Amino acid sequence: MQTQTISKKYISEKVLNKERLTKEEGLFLLENFSLLELGELADFVRQQKHPDNIVTYVVDRNVNYTNVCVAGCKFCAFQRKKTDPDAYVLPIEEILKKVEELVNAGGTTLLMQGGLNPNLRLDFYINMFKAIKEKFPQIQIHSLSATEINYIAKLEKMSIEEVLRILHEAGLDSLPGGGAEILDDEVRVFISSNKTTTQQWLEVHKTAHKLGMMSTATMMFGHVEKPKHIINHLDRVRQLQDYSLKNSKGHFTAFIPWTFQKGGTKLDHLEPATSTWYLKVLATARIYLDNFDNVQTSHVTQTMKVGPVGLHFGANDLGSTMMEENVVTSTGLKVAYPNKEKMERIIREAGFIPAQRDTYYNIVS
Repeated sequence: MQTQTISKKYISEKVLNKERLTKEEGLFLLENFSLLELGELADFVRQQKHPDNIVTYVVDRNVNYTNVCVAGCKFCAFQRKKTDPDAYVLPIEEILKKVEELVNAGGTTLLMQGGLNPNLRLDFYINMFKAIKEKFPQIQIHSLSATEINYIAKLEKMSIEEVLRILHEAGLDSLPGGGAEILDDEVRVFISSNKTTTQQWLEVHKTAHKLGMMSTATMMFGHVEKPKHIINHLDRVRQLQDYSLKNSKGHFTAFIPWTFQKGGTKLDHLEPATSTWYLKVLATARIYLDNFDNVQTSHVTQTMKVGPVGLHFGANDLGSTMMEENVVTSTGLKVAYPNKEKMERIIREAGFIPAQRDTYYNIVS
């Protein structure tokens, strides 16, 4: 009966009255509203949450400590077998040098992710985090996807909670949202059958929140998923955020969607998502995720021409200065790394007030 009442007018009024949308309404929103209609509603929601007109960015570095991975995801061009000539594990000395460069650039956040490398056990991560914190205690270690955490637990025959507790004590501060892709097993079984299931990904973040850790939620779309899978994904992270805000000290700080880049992958035959579709999904996420304070627009996959446009489609964060990035660039996409001055200029030109933030979205300057 309720489905029959769904219309553009009905949904628009719900959004303007700050009422939560159902899954059916979210799907109707994504499939039936025009780009400009979505942008108008998403911008309204952003203004309610961020009336100060501030747009944030972070100075961080993405260090990929290994490219050896047994997952075999169809969307990945970065992975290598341990027998490949260009397979690597970064020595701790090189990692510390990269962190030092980050600190010297005024950075606050270290994002570290790698592959599912069977040769790296729990001790490797403990020693790595301790070494970083010992030398650079001010750096926030925002590292290891739920997939990596789950894999370490499996190798060590330990629970997710045990692994997270040990790594948190060693210096791991928060978890990035990597490995989420699309949180719907109908899609995951096709694009990444050897990785975490939807439930496992959610369980890792739920456990991290329980331990008082913050994390981010992400979505990589524009491959084989359909609109219903996107809404299922948004609904699952919204449900977990509801639970964590009520029951835990930690929660999701932000939602970060980006589009699949096909170069050098097993999905090369797919047509890339358009910028219009990216902005429609971004706006839908801002409207649907009413319990998320922050939504980030992607200049890495969308370039600095489209990324800042996302600030008018619900986003309040322009992401990172990206001192280093290896996963997306392994597809052949050329990524320009903006410095602080360029980030602030672009944010001002888009009509907003720029502010540098830390991992937890606290403004630092």
